[in-house]
Amino acid sequence: MPDLDYRQKAWSAALIVLFFVAWELFCLISGMSDLVLPRPSQVLVTLIEKFPILWPHILQTLATTMIGFVLGVGLGVMLGAIIGVSKTAYDTAYPLLVGFSSIPKVAVVPIFVLWFGSGSVPAVLTALSICFFPIVVNIATGLATTEPELEDVLKALGASKFDILWNVGLPRTMPFFFASLKVAISYAFVGAVLSETVASNRGIGNVMMTASSNFNVPLVFAGLFVLAGLGVALYVIFSVIEGRVTGWATRKNDMIAT
Repeated sequence: MPDLDYRQKAWSAALIVLFFVAWELFCLISGMSDLVLPRPSQVLVTLIEKFPILWPHILQTLATTMIGFVLGVGLGVMLGAIIGVSKTAYDTAYPLLVGFSSIPKVAVVPIFVLWFGSGSVPAVLTALSICFFPIVVNIATGLATTEPELEDVLKALGASKFDILWNVGLPRTMPFFFASLKVAISYAFVGAVLSETVASNRGIGNVMMTASSNFNVPLVFAGLFVLAGLGVALYVIFSVIEGRVTGWATRKNDMIAT
């Protein structure tokens, strides 16, 4: 129902506005110092004033994040497909992946710096290493949900394992895949910014670290706003693509809602 959808979006927008209004009023009424918590209006003014300076750093962070994200998605899909169709691979590789994902990535960044030096490469590798695990898990889970009875029927009809994987397994993983993409892109931003705070002289992470050392807290929050905006924009993009590609998975719910 379009009217219901519009009302839901209006309520969401109203809640967001209410959050920032409450934040502004809280800072004004309590007399909160700018060094502790700047007002949203101050952050917005800082963002507008510093935007020409921030723009190259925004592009740097976005580029390193997307490169690491794309590589992480490719690696995650490949490993997830292998783990999902092979019990031997699952028993062998999955514990190793869980162990690697449990390592705090802040401990991995110095190793990347030691191997590749400071700059963009550690940021790309950190983004990759932190975002590929959700892809692996969801792809493997989606493939594992293929019913054995369906596989037996397809094999009886002469389908090979590759045919079953390509025509049945992978399409059925699409809802899982796009759900993991929306999580992985957030992780990729975390990884890239984390590396930029340690091993780069460019990027939003470096700007925030420099601003923090200079006690420029509004600029730190401006960097947070930029990262939040980029994350939301990419989330919306993937949501739109998800609706186009996996509409069949939600069509039943849409029919019920109407």
